[in-house]
Amino acid sequence: MSSITRIARTGLLLLAAAGANAVAADSGPDPLAAAIASTARTPKYVARDVYRHPLETLRFFGVRPDQTVVEIWPGRGWYMEILAPYLRDRGKYYAAIEAPDVAGASQEAKDDAAFLRKRIADDPAHFGKVMVTDLHPPQLTEICPPGTADVVLTFRNVHNWIDDGNQQQQFDAFFKALKPGGVLGVVDHRAKPGTTLAETKKTGYIDEAYVKKLATAAGFRFDAASSVNNNPKDTKDYPEGVWTLPPTLTLKEKDRDKYLAIGESDRMTLRFVKPKS
Repeated sequence: MSSITRIARTGLLLLAAAGANAVAADSGPDPLAAAIASTARTPKYVARDVYRHPLETLRFFGVRPDQTVVEIWPGRGWYMEILAPYLRDRGKYYAAIEAPDVAGASQEAKDDAAFLRKRIADDPAHFGKVMVTDLHPPQLTEICPPGTADVVLTFRNVHNWIDDGNQQQQFDAFFKALKPGGVLGVVDHRAKPGTTLAETKKTGYIDEAYVKKLATAAGFRFDAASSVNNNPKDTKDYPEGVWTLPPTLTLKEKDRDKYLAIGESDRMTLRFVKPKS
């Protein structure tokens, strides 16, 4: 190779590198990472990132800032604090709360709904575009206009619906809300295979195969699983079930250090897709 050819090739490589750097600079910081790093988040929520892996989890579910996303039973807004600002400018965020005003609504549902609405009202800069809908099958099942959601997400809720006996109706509502090709993301406490529903009601741990069965019966296709929220330290055999572990720590100070060392539960992270046809 001549010296002129070497110089030309070097120049081309330098131009390519400069172009790549320019593209990277133009793209700016990752908006999802920025939402997670926001100082507006509640500090005690941030402390749980080490267990919940929000960046990896939401990336696995394919959440983008221009999408319509429905979060099911957001509780007191742990994921809302990330998703609502992330989707604010280009997307839509629906908080489908556990309906507080239907017959049989628990006091926890009422308290969580009041807390969430106040959180939204107190911070319009981050949450002013949040759309709150009520979910309580069979009475209330429209969590957003049918067929408009790109993603429906539920975090640690399926075991609660088994207590209520409406778990299949919940999954049916998710299917109705999603566009063809839309994604359902499920995270929940993973039981040992073969765990019965009676055991789930007692311990909070649910068989992964049963979750897949519910989703399939609703019409979903199982797409993929992630190990991001796995916790091999979780032996799933505690006096007060999953609530023995943090953050609940039902036993208070008894063996507290032991349960803190285990961390939060071992969790399945499952992605389902609504078929396009």
